[in-house]
Amino acid sequence: MESNEKKRDEIYSVSVRAGRRTYFFDIKSTRQDDLYLTITESKKVFGNDGNSHFQKHKIFLYKEDFGKFIEGYEQALSYIKEQKPEYFEEQDLETEEEN
Repeated sequence: MESNEKKRDEIYSVSVRAGRRTYFFDIKSTRQDDLYLTITESKKVFGNDGNSHFQKHKIFLYKEDFGKFIEGYEQALSYIKEQKPEYFEEQDLETEEEN
């Protein structure tokens, strides 16, 4: 049973480091073999005692919501791009330098 659960949980994963935050995009499968996406933000935070721990926030995105999610995401990014195009110019340069 454990190997079957592990198979469902480990379809595909991408992590993106962004400063003190890391974003995880994990594709998983339901028991009916439907795929879904989890987006996790993990942020290292420090307590008053100086010890650190990771604060995590997770979003589950299911197949019936993919289209609407992408539509809203693209609209939001389009607005930001119109208002603050310089946010994207710097990232474009970094991407070109990596290639």
